[in-house]
Amino acid sequence: MNRINNIALDHQPKDGLTISIKSNLSKVMYFSLGKETDISPERYDHPFIYLGIDGEGTFIVDDSEYTIHKNEGIFVNSGSLCGVRSSKGFVYGEISLGKDIKINKIVKSGEVFNLVNLLDYEKDSIVNVDIASNDKMKYVLMAFDEGTGLTPHRAPGDALVFALEGKAIIGYEGEDYEIEAGQTFKFDKNGLHSVTAKGKFKMALLIVKE
Repeated sequence: MNRINNIALDHQPKDGLTISIKSNLSKVMYFSLGKETDISPERYDHPFIYLGIDGEGTFIVDDSEYTIHKNEGIFVNSGSLCGVRSSKGFVYGEISLGKDIKINKIVKSGEVFNLVNLLDYEKDSIVNVDIASNDKMKYVLMAFDEGTGLTPHRAPGDALVFALEGKAIIGYEGEDYEIEAGQTFKFDKNGLHSVTAKGKFKMALLIVKE
């Protein structure tokens, strides 16, 4: 089974339609908004991170508006009234963070951030920074310098890799998969996996322990 997905290609915006797409991880949903469509504002009791995958969309959070593009995101606190609209077409992801979440101070409410720019490469090293975490989940960014990688290991929960920049080889249960920016890959809990950068590579990793 091919475990690599490209949400932007698989669910391109269709004029006049708003499409909700279930992911294979419980905390993640994807949305594809056609031209001149919107999702009405809603309020939730837990925070979210919204991430642009392709196109352009505008999030309306309480009384403010934030335009989001590919690899850009916004953190929305619990209790905020949040909706989204698109005039050109927009594909984005929604990560439900749950309660008692710890958010890194580099991510601030009311500011658009670019995931790729939140951490830099270090020579001959792998750099990571936790963006959000609690006892049941962790969302982390990682930057792999050329020639670096993670040796085979197992994760304590289901996980999604979001490739942000460059290319890498994902080893999973004896098979190799090439992944590049814009694609995602799922690991099952305790699945044996590795990551080997092909040049410089950045990714986000969501682990859900339920």
